[in-house]
Amino acid sequence: MLLRLPTSVSEAQECMAEGAVPIGGATLIWATWQRDGFPEQAMSLRDLPEANTIGRETLGGAVILNRIDDRVPEALRRAAATVGTGAVRRTATVGGNIVGSTLRCLLPAALVLEARAVVLDPDSVYETDLTEVLAKGHLLLGLRWRDPITSAYRKLPGEAGGPPPLVVAAALHTADTGGTRLRVAVRDGYDVITESTEYDAGSDSGQVLDDLRRTAVGALHATAWEAVHELVTDLLSRPSGR
Repeated sequence: MLLRLPTSVSEAQECMAEGAVPIGGATLIWATWQRDGFPEQAMSLRDLPEANTIGRETLGGAVILNRIDDRVPEALRRAAATVGTGAVRRTATVGGNIVGSTLRCLLPAALVLEARAVVLDPDSVYETDLTEVLAKGHLLLGLRWRDPITSAYRKLPGEAGGPPPLVVAAALHTADTGGTRLRVAVRDGYDVITESTEYDAGSDSGQVLDDLRRTAVGALHATAWEAVHELVTDLLSRPSGR
């Protein structure tokens, strides 16, 4: 297998056009290749600058999970820190986790940040929503979002060999109308749902929770709702900031 390491977007597009299979850390596909055979060509974006950005409003698809630090919002940072083992986090990438994994531990955090996906295909680079990326398996060049007021993430303990642990993420945003918007995402099993509600900074958190209770998030089972309740209550009690 020939591993190609493009250093420019045009070179990466050329690799794709010639049939190179995109990989990240290969943590999710190596066993499949060993069983079914290796492709003639593979392509990693680890040397592509556009896929390796880390900042308050951007994260590259080729970024290794253990490189994600306090340059990104708390929700993404905590999400990355809970993925697998230390050995996995030293190899797995953002794009591999969101697009290639069935667990997608980073997805709830990306959704509450209202992140948009930057997609690379053989003919163009464009921005789209994460729903399209997941449905079509696009090659993720990176994520972009507007810096939230604050955000949070929690993964409940799971049992070895059991169902995926419950994940809850939340973020507060300044709305275009000048108010504040709360967005919440929950991964329950392999499904991720997200809801949002308006929030008046001077109002009681109980009203916000009542509003969430009337959404699909509020219709989840008791364990999930308790986790949402705790995370949102903590988030709304914080001073404004990261």
